[in-house]
Amino acid sequence: MVRRRLLPVAALVVLLSLSGCLGLLGGGSVPADRLDAEPRGGSYAWNESVDDDLDAHITVHDDASFSAVYAVNGSEIELFRRDGLGGTNPLDVRAVRYRYPNGTVINGTQLRQRGAVDQTRDVVRIELPGEGDVDGDRVAFSAGSTPKRFTLPTYVRGSYEVVLPPNRRTSLPVFGDVSPAPTATSTDADGRLHIRWDDVQSRSVIVQFYLPQDVQIFGAVFALFFAVGGGGLLYYRRQIEALRERREEMGLDVDTDGDDLGDDGPPPGMR
Repeated sequence: MVRRRLLPVAALVVLLSLSGCLGLLGGGSVPADRLDAEPRGGSYAWNESVDDDLDAHITVHDDASFSAVYAVNGSEIELFRRDGLGGTNPLDVRAVRYRYPNGTVINGTQLRQRGAVDQTRDVVRIELPGEGDVDGDRVAFSAGSTPKRFTLPTYVRGSYEVVLPPNRRTSLPVFGDVSPAPTATSTDADGRLHIRWDDVQSRSVIVQFYLPQDVQIFGAVFALFFAVGGGGLLYYRRQIEALRERREEMGLDVDTDGDDLGDDGPPPGMR
């Protein structure tokens, strides 16, 4: 009886959650240890972002993570990933930093004190401090990615640059892909591929990449599969030929095409 009474309550909670009425579920503050964690390499690419006048500069690391610097043209930025149902999930941000136009950098805790860093069940919302020239401010953060595939919504529109780990490539179809089509690509002295867009207006930036040895390994596996398959087929054909010769030697070979019925046609009972 108690279980029957609880079922309608549970169903109501689920409906409210799906409709957004319980939007605070999964929300709250991002922990301070995540906000103030050290970024990969100890710093962000502030200079690259400013000197090249980029709206977004993203460095993909070889440990399936990335570091990003965004020029924010408003009072806030919302960070999220899209799910397969048309909704969004908050991005697992860490090592949050904020840079004033004069070059002063503050950590995530200080940013939360002067602005806001809040997480709901849909997004992480960063409100910028109400100081300085907002158009020149920049926000940086780190988050997890996917091995050999970087994809992220375009939180801001404009010029982008994505820098891949050393020796990664995107030019070979099936193994590599870049969407939208880039304006230019180049490789630096460390073997890192730089992908540049002058004006990104799409919903997401997607870069699928590979190591040259991945292609070699795939080619070796494919060659081995072809060799094993070809050898198996040849063995199978030889077995069939051997069986046919054995049947002929035993006088069991029967022509099924009707040639042995003679010129007079089938017996009377078969007409």
